[in-house]
Amino acid sequence: MRVAGRVHVAAPPEAVWAIISDPERMLSFMSGVTRWEVASDEPIGLGARYRMLFRVGSAEIGGLIEIVEFHPPRDMAWTSVTGLDQRGRWRVRQAAGGRTRVELRLAYGVAGAGPAGWIAEYVAAPIVKGHINRSLQQLRRLVEYEQLRQRAAERRAARAA
Repeated sequence: MRVAGRVHVAAPPEAVWAIISDPERMLSFMSGVTRWEVASDEPIGLGARYRMLFRVGSAEIGGLIEIVEFHPPRDMAWTSVTGLDQRGRWRVRQAAGGRTRVELRLAYGVAGAGPAGWIAEYVAAPIVKGHINRSLQQLRRLVEYEQLRQRAAERRAARAA
């Protein structure tokens, strides 16, 4: 099953990237994610691994994922190593008016479960889609709030100088 969402953020791509690439911040905006722990020596970048759990209804699913593409500040993709079969991708692109278009894509499957797995995938799809959309909205609010705080700090510093 594939689900995706998109949002425009009033901030430069680097500001968005600083948040989505920081594993310590993932739980602050990712809806439905109940665990996101670094499981490798390198916490960020190509080859970084994370143990993650995602709530779908009353179940927590997930496993170990690994970053397989890492191109700051544009693309980050992961794939599952253990647990739920999944692939995901963040796409960050400059948009008009100083804004940034952010896309989150997720493909997942219940491997080897036959018809019962297909049914589970379809039943979960609206829940997962809702989590993706909420995550993107929460990311937008977080990035834009941090941009406002940064501009306010710069104004205070300019007045004090």
